[in-house]
Amino acid sequence: MYKYLLFDLDGTLTDPGIGITNSVMYALGKFNVKIPVRSELYKFIGPPLKDSFQTYYGFSDEQCELAIGYYREYFKKRGMFENEVYDGIPDLLKRLKQDGKTLIMATSKPEIFAVEILKHFGLYEYFDVAAGASLDASRNKKGAVIEYALEKGGIKDNSSAIMIGDREHDVIGAKENGLDSIGVLYGYGAYDELKNAGATFIAVEPMDILKYV
Repeated sequence: MYKYLLFDLDGTLTDPGIGITNSVMYALGKFNVKIPVRSELYKFIGPPLKDSFQTYYGFSDEQCELAIGYYREYFKKRGMFENEVYDGIPDLLKRLKQDGKTLIMATSKPEIFAVEILKHFGLYEYFDVAAGASLDASRNKKGAVIEYALEKGGIKDNSSAIMIGDREHDVIGAKENGLDSIGVLYGYGAYDELKNAGATFIAVEPMDILKYV
């Protein structure tokens, strides 16, 4: 049994597809990059932004810094609220709290934005700890965010905690910290991606998570 449940945000608690892709389109437009179809930008959901701009568009460190600034310009005004909570998530969180679980958000999104999103959608009340990336990118890799979340939650026994997320970065970050993981299929990750990364369990729908915790 796991006492501490770490949840990713994007693709796990909420579907941020429209807001994130609109923000990426806005940033790419500043570089006169031809905007692809929206579905091609879903790969930006989950990984750190810098990694994605470098990997998919070959941006230099300086270009990444500018692109992330443009991205946040749109995201702060509109993008973070172009988002919706997955069906079943409020009921899942309520049930987990009733069962005495400690819920922790662990996201690669900057913490200041992630907390605002949780509050906006009425999910903040369920979480005992909210941990995210830093704005200066000193803490943006998922493994570092999870380590920070464990420290912030005062967790000493990592075997009592499990990471829940929709992308391989969540699974890999969990393994780096000695945690089991649940890969969810209702977000933006595929079954093969999650299994190949080493997910301990796979959940098709939010309520399936209850079977493993």
